[in-house]
Amino acid sequence: MGKTVFTEKVIEMIKAIPEGKVCSYGRIAALAGNSRGARQVVRILHSSSEKEHLPWQRVVNRDGCISLKKGQGYERQRKLLEIEGIKFDFEGRIDLDTYLWCPIEQPVLLKK
Repeated sequence: MGKTVFTEKVIEMIKAIPEGKVCSYGRIAALAGNSRGARQVVRILHSSSEKEHLPWQRVVNRDGCISLKKGQGYERQRKLLEIEGIKFDFEGRIDLDTYLWCPIEQPVLLKK
């Protein structure tokens, strides 16, 4: 079964997140055309990160926190983000005012 248009857009958005920046599941979903599709973004990341070579570590929750649990990928994601220069506060949050990726223009693929 082929990819849906939404899946293709999500993959495009995740690939566009530059090193040293993060984006939330919900924001990616909205940029891809479904503002209520955050859980779909999670599923796409889970199923496509490796085969699509996605920078999965750059996707965090809306609070700027890593959603993976400690001992289940949290440490790896945090280390990858820290290598990119992203700083965490004492509560494990990323300052979204500093590190949130905000595309200036949406790619042509997203225009109707």
